[in-house]
Amino acid sequence: MKPLAAWPAAASRALRGVFTDIDDTLTTEGAITADALQALADLRAAGLAVVAITGRSVGWSLPFAAEWPVDAIVAENGAVALLRGADGVVEKRYLQDAATRAANFARMQQVLAQVEHGIPGALRAGDSAGRETDIAIDHSEFVRLGQAQIDAVVRTMREAGLHVTVSSIHVNGWFGEHDKLEGARWILRELWQRDLDAEMAHWAYVGDSTNDARMFQAFENSVGVANIARFVPQLAHLPRYVAQGERGAGFAEFAGLVLAQRRPQS
Repeated sequence: MKPLAAWPAAASRALRGVFTDIDDTLTTEGAITADALQALADLRAAGLAVVAITGRSVGWSLPFAAEWPVDAIVAENGAVALLRGADGVVEKRYLQDAATRAANFARMQQVLAQVEHGIPGALRAGDSAGRETDIAIDHSEFVRLGQAQIDAVVRTMREAGLHVTVSSIHVNGWFGEHDKLEGARWILRELWQRDLDAEMAHWAYVGDSTNDARMFQAFENSVGVANIARFVPQLAHLPRYVAQGERGAGFAEFAGLVLAQRRPQS
């Protein structure tokens, strides 16, 4: 990982938009900071598209989709998009059809019960009531699980056929091959009829943990906030650049650099 300051100005000036994680990237101690919120607004004011992609539940994400200065929030690791209309009403769009979601939901509840009953200390995430397309076990938000417990949760979910990722706070599992990268591709087609892979050099991604690894691999303009150091040993793919600041401050640092590099040179 190179320091964020080493990011070429030409790459920043070529950006059309930014994708970002939420937990421990925009948020600090569970809440978005004023500097990160302002950074989102400043990026959009500069003409850039801004999309948050998160493992958080759709229910948890709904109020932020209505309030934050973003074009969309893609929740539950790529499965549900939340779009705010001109009237302020948030629309949900789903990657899977209703019948598939219903069948998967019933199966996932069985796996969730199996994890909670079979692994000491494992509890469903606090935002689980708002989940529609996945399940989540808390490991670092309100509950602290050791690595052996986290590994056991991951193993149990995978043995049940779920796709599994570990974020900075939760272990998420779902049926389907989608993830944050597929969610990014999908939302770009949905909103702007654009092909992300054809213009990857014009987009950036900012994240902080292991469930961002595929994004770090795919985006040449990939940035980690400083607290990514915690997950470096577990990351199959590292971001190209890393900010000095942690969490919301790191995102604000990223946005500040982008905006400074895009200003006309005197």
